[in-house]
Amino acid sequence: MASIQLSGLISGFDWKSFMDEVMELNRAPITRLQAEKTTNNNKVSALDNLGTRLNELQTASRALKSEGLFTGRSATSTTTGSSWSTSATSGTATGAYNFNVTQLATTTKRSGAGDIGLGLSATNNVTGVTIASMPTATAVTAGDFTVNGAKITVALTDSLQDVFDKISTATSGAVVGSYDSTTDKISLTSVPASNPITLGASNDTSNFLAVARLANGNNTGVIESGTALGATSQSAPLASSRLRNSITAVDGSGNGTFTVNGVSIAYNVNTDSLSAVLGRISSSSAGVNATYDAAADRVVLTNKSTGDLGLSVSEAAGGFLDAVGLSGSSTLARGDDAQFTVNGGPTLTSTSNTFTAASHGITGLSLTANTEASQTITVDANTTGMKGAIDEFIKKFNAVQSYIDTATKITSANGKVTSAVLANNREIQSWQSTLRSTAFSAVSGLSGTISRLENLGIDFTAGTSELAIKDPSKLEAALRDKPSEVEAFFKTASTGFAAKFETFNTSLIGTSGTGSGGMLGSQKETLTKGNTSIDQQIANIERQLASEKARMEAGFLAMENAQATIKNMSAQLTSAFSSTSNS
Repeated sequence: MASIQLSGLISGFDWKSFMDEVMELNRAPITRLQAEKTTNNNKVSALDNLGTRLNELQTASRALKSEGLFTGRSATSTTTGSSWSTSATSGTATGAYNFNVTQLATTTKRSGAGDIGLGLSATNNVTGVTIASMPTATAVTAGDFTVNGAKITVALTDSLQDVFDKISTATSGAVVGSYDSTTDKISLTSVPASNPITLGASNDTSNFLAVARLANGNNTGVIESGTALGATSQSAPLASSRLRNSITAVDGSGNGTFTVNGVSIAYNVNTDSLSAVLGRISSSSAGVNATYDAAADRVVLTNKSTGDLGLSVSEAAGGFLDAVGLSGSSTLARGDDAQFTVNGGPTLTSTSNTFTAASHGITGLSLTANTEASQTITVDANTTGMKGAIDEFIKKFNAVQSYIDTATKITSANGKVTSAVLANNREIQSWQSTLRSTAFSAVSGLSGTISRLENLGIDFTAGTSELAIKDPSKLEAALRDKPSEVEAFFKTASTGFAAKFETFNTSLIGTSGTGSGGMLGSQKETLTKGNTSIDQQIANIERQLASEKARMEAGFLAMENAQATIKNMSAQLTSAFSSTSNS
């Protein structure tokens, strides 16, 4: 438990308060040292901020030496709103190129025979075919539809014959329905046949007419399904997918193979569905997309690449290809090669609608056409990229100069002088001067007309150390017409503009770019060491003060004890004299 001391009870002198005041006076050097440490910390922080800006300037100066920056190209169509896409790589010959595309490249397509699946019914009798189980491409929804203005309500439990009967009842026998198993189509016939039939209404809720492919248009008394209605199941195993022709060219386990463009595709009739096999074709290296056309109930193979290219299939008779109509009964529509001319020259061809040097001979230029048209493509120096890099350098250069101005400023107002955190740092102020002179100096050894920033329309803003593009048109002209000279100015090794900045920046921030090296790092290290010394000085003073306080406290306590002893002795003497007098 800490002791409680009440000073001066004997002596009447508050020596503890006196001692605290003495200690506070003796702590003045510590306060001064702490203030000095705070100043040093503020300087380190300011140097860190300067280092960040110098590092950004280093990055911007190095970007001016980027490969391809000044040989970059832009390719644009002179046709307003052109949907063609163009690009040009570094070094592409500049100029105008007229492309006249007279034919676009298309893909080769092999269309299988239609109606590969069984019909709705094997006979014309459809009393056993329910709406819910009809094997159509799209399921019928319950609800109502309209025939000659009469509403017919259909339920999923109805048979197809029930629907025909409801049509007859709703139209009072004026329209009768039937199914032909030979054509796999539904017919609606007017009685008499000379009366035209009108189908549908805007408020119909069942899609029966659409699924049955019954539509107005002929203004006659007989309307027939547009195509056969039965569809192959895409999800059931091939053996039970309702294919009209069974797959027999398989082994005892149901395994078979066929080839597309020479690539082998394996399948199993007991486990693979039509959708699975088509997906396997599309994801293989055959370079073909395989799809199922539900409207025509057929399989279609389409080359993924455009051009007059083959699309071959092969399999033993009775296999998958026969069953889906892709063998002898299929139709092959060969694709077209693109045809075009350049600047009125001879007709050129390309299997792709993307024309490269392989087809037109212009190294680095790529054009993708999606319309047959004539357009002029202009290849120019990529001044946007060049100017962007120059703008970024100016921005980062000015950020450094502005920060040094602010951090070293000394101002006077109303007789009061205010110094910024790095005021009187002559070394940093000299960096600002060197940066300015480096930017202003000429690059020697160049053969062109561009050897200094002012040749590019860039100069210092009056009264400052900051750069500005004073003549934008001059810069644009140089970038457009003399990109090689601009490149030499910025990129010449060792003596080029960017190289000189990189060398000086490296001397300031070191090679790591973290600000821990170079002259900036040396200043921070000096300040950090100074703070370490200050911490040691403060610790030494604190120890001395603690020792002094203990010594003073012991002295005052001894004084109090001595006075207490004297006071006790005085009291005893007084008492003794008093006793003697009384006797």
